[in-house]
Amino acid sequence: MKSGLFTSPKLRIAMLIVLLGSTSAVIPPREARDAFIPQVTVGSGLAYSYGFPLSLEGSAPTIFNLTSQSLLLNPAQRQFIKAARADWKAAGTQTQDQRSQVILDTVITYAELDKWEKKIVVLKNQQAASEQLEYAVTERTKEGIDSPVEQTKARLSTAQVRLRLAEAEGSSDVLRAHLAQLTGMPATSIATTSASIPELPRANMEEEDTEKRAVESSSAAKAADERARARELRALGEHKALYPAIDLAMQYGLISSSFTNFEQFFFPGSFRRNNATFGLVIRFPFLNSTQHAHASGADADALHARKEAQGVKDQVSLDALKLQRAVEQLAAAREVAQLQNELANGDLDTAKTRVQSGTATLRDLQNATLQANERSGQLLDAEFELKRAQFQLMRATGKLEQWVQQAR
Repeated sequence: MKSGLFTSPKLRIAMLIVLLGSTSAVIPPREARDAFIPQVTVGSGLAYSYGFPLSLEGSAPTIFNLTSQSLLLNPAQRQFIKAARADWKAAGTQTQDQRSQVILDTVITYAELDKWEKKIVVLKNQQAASEQLEYAVTERTKEGIDSPVEQTKARLSTAQVRLRLAEAEGSSDVLRAHLAQLTGMPATSIATTSASIPELPRANMEEEDTEKRAVESSSAAKAADERARARELRALGEHKALYPAIDLAMQYGLISSSFTNFEQFFFPGSFRRNNATFGLVIRFPFLNSTQHAHASGADADALHARKEAQGVKDQVSLDALKLQRAVEQLAAAREVAQLQNELANGDLDTAKTRVQSGTATLRDLQNATLQANERSGQLLDAEFELKRAQFQLMRATGKLEQWVQQAR
C-alpha cells in the first residue's frame, strides 16, 4: 500500500478534505452585467385629480402601471462588467492562496509533531540514564567515595532532563491539538510516522528559475495582477462614460376616468384609458468636467494598482530567493549536526569502554551520554528546520500541493 502523510485512513481522508476545500463553482458578480437586462416595475398610482392634470412622481395617476428600462448601448458599462469579472477572479485567486497556506500549516505541523515525538523518546532514555547515574552517585556519596557536590550535580542533570521532557511533551500536545483542528480528527487518535513523510526533492535547491517559477505560481501575484487589471478596466469605463449611450424604455398606464378629470382636457373622443409609450433614450455628454476629473482619478488608481502588483511580484521573487538560499544553508547545517551526532555517539562508546576498564568515572560516562543526547536533539532540530524551509520553498514554487497529493 502506498504510504501517505498519516497512519490512520480516517486522518488521511480528513487531510484530503482540507486539501480539496470547496470545489463548487462561484458565480461571478452579475450586478453590472444585469444592467442590460430589462428591469420591470409593476404598481399603481391611483389618485384623485382636480384642475389642470398634474402627475404623481412624474407619471399620471393610474389604476395600474408598468415601467421597464434597460441599457441598450453603453460602452462604459461594458468595461465595468469586465472590471467586475477581474475583481471576482482576484478574489478566487486569494482563496487558492488561503488553501495553500492551510496545506503548508498542516504539513509543517505534522513534521514538527514528528520531531517532538522523536525528541520525547530520546529524552526519556536520557532521563532513565540520568536517574541511574544519580542513584549510583548517591550510593557512592553514602560510602564516602564521591562528595555531596557530585550528588547535587547528578540531581541537577536529572532535573534538567525532566524539564526538557516536560517542554517537549507540552509542545507535542499543542501541535497535536492544532493538527486536530486542521483535520477535524480527535487529537488522541493522531500519531506520526516518520516513514510516511516522503523524501523532499533536492531540485528545489538547484533550480535556476526558482524566482520565475515563484512569481508564475504565486497566488498573491496573480491576485495583484487581476486587481490592477480591474482598476485599468474601470478607468477605461470612466473614460467611456463620456461616449454616447442608448437606453431602452417602456411605460404602460391604465388611467381611471372616474377619479381623474383628465377627460376634460382632451378633445371629445380622444381620451384613452389604456396608454403606452416605448422608445430609445439617447444621451450625448458633450461637456462634463466632473466626469473628466473622475476618469483622471481612476487612471491614477489604475497606475497605483499596477505599481503595487509589480511590488508584490518583486517581493515574491525576493522571498523565493531567500528561501532557496536558506534551504542550502540549512542543508549544510544539517550535515554539520549529523557529523557532530556521529562524533558524540563515538565518544559515548569510548566512555563506556573506559568505564568498564576502570580508566574513566561515572561522571565521564554521564557527560558523554548527555553530549550524545544533546547532539541527537540538535540533529532533529536541524532536520526539521530544513524540512520547514523546503516546504515553504515548495509552496512558493507551486509544488507543495502536488507533493502532498503524491504523498497520499
